[in-house]
Amino acid sequence: MHYPWWYVPLLTSPMLIAIIAVLHVVVAHYAVGGGLFLAVEVRHAYRTHNRPYLAYLKQHAWFFILLTVVYGAITGVGIWWTIGLASPLATRTLIHIFVFGWAMEYVTFIVEIVAAFIFYYYWGRPDPKTHQTMGWIYAASAWLSLVLITGITGFMLNPGAWLQNRNFWVGLLNPQFVPQVLVRTGGAILLASLYVYLHAAFKLKDPTLRDLIAKRAARPALLGSILILIGGLGWYAFLPESARAALMASSVLTVLTALIFATTAIVFVMLYLGPYRNPGWLSPGFAILFFILGVGAFSTGEFIREAVRKPYIVYNVVMGNQLLTEQIPEVRKNGYLESGTWTKAFVASQYPQVMDGTKIVREKLRQLPEPDQVRLGHLIFQYHCNNCHSTTAGYSAVGHLMRGWTPDIIRSAVPYLGDVNIFMPPWLGTPEETEMLVKYLASIALPRPGGMR
Repeated sequence: MHYPWWYVPLLTSPMLIAIIAVLHVVVAHYAVGGGLFLAVEVRHAYRTHNRPYLAYLKQHAWFFILLTVVYGAITGVGIWWTIGLASPLATRTLIHIFVFGWAMEYVTFIVEIVAAFIFYYYWGRPDPKTHQTMGWIYAASAWLSLVLITGITGFMLNPGAWLQNRNFWVGLLNPQFVPQVLVRTGGAILLASLYVYLHAAFKLKDPTLRDLIAKRAARPALLGSILILIGGLGWYAFLPESARAALMASSVLTVLTALIFATTAIVFVMLYLGPYRNPGWLSPGFAILFFILGVGAFSTGEFIREAVRKPYIVYNVVMGNQLLTEQIPEVRKNGYLESGTWTKAFVASQYPQVMDGTKIVREKLRQLPEPDQVRLGHLIFQYHCNNCHSTTAGYSAVGHLMRGWTPDIIRSAVPYLGDVNIFMPPWLGTPEETEMLVKYLASIALPRPGGMR
């Protein structure tokens, strides 16, 4: 608790991270898969001396550079900005653990950007072999960037043996590493084909060239679908116990997981029967439908991956309320308000009468007037609960979740937050802090709907 909370009304700050992250990854994965597609297809066009196809690939490369480099870079910066504000402790922890990994990723990113610009802006100037080489350098560096970041995001879900042996490579090559690399590589290849279909369906008028692209882009897309299914099964197999329990405990997540596998299978069948066997099926409507299905499934997968990690941001390392798991005993002993740099400073500045030197006197908290206790209860809510909940409106608003709850019901639930719902961190407050939080929650709990008994 060494950072203040960044409060985002209605949406909550973690949901803002999620929105920006999804907007980024659906393009960032195209940056990987599209690079592989362009490298392979430029080589094919040179080998077959297909100048119309080569001309189209240059046209697609412009679309690719504009979307992945410009839009991708902006949203990538947006992710760092939001996670630094919304999850500062988790961000700091991951930076410290993976300093070498981030350094490698930055190198691959620079190589990727330089190679992309040379590949496109020097199109037609170097000899075909050199041009192809730049395409493969871009594709390789983009994929390595994906691998490194996947190792870090996989660590957030299952650190594995790192918890006993805090070694960089043990953390990076965690149990989720291979399954998630397979899923993300497959997703990158599949999304690239869907972007190609979307671009070609609207830009190409030559039916022969459009059919060629439809058939050739179908092959990597089919491979991508298979990798997603295989990696998805591995992802589930290597879920830590609490994440699997969270998945099984949520009917919404269970349905969404089944939907992803079903959608991927449907896309595979449609790819095989459509562009692969019948390239003439490719049309703007078909391309839009494919794109919506692919992006929808991919975004849903991102949501599930994040959701099953609760109550942790980094499994067994950082809790959702910005506390290291190793800090829990100390916080419980000293009190929640006392343990936080910013909470304690707020109490000292607003209620000096409850302070004895630099310490908060718990008994004096009970003597505060009711409105002041509610105010401190709100402060506790902001630091303990704001990571997942808004108040009376917005994402997972507790006012709605507690509809009709009496103070006694709330009072019986607060001390057992982590037991009542495995998605929630354990309650870490003292009895006095419990009562203040109860009074605040009771003040925002909405009444029971009319007509219900």
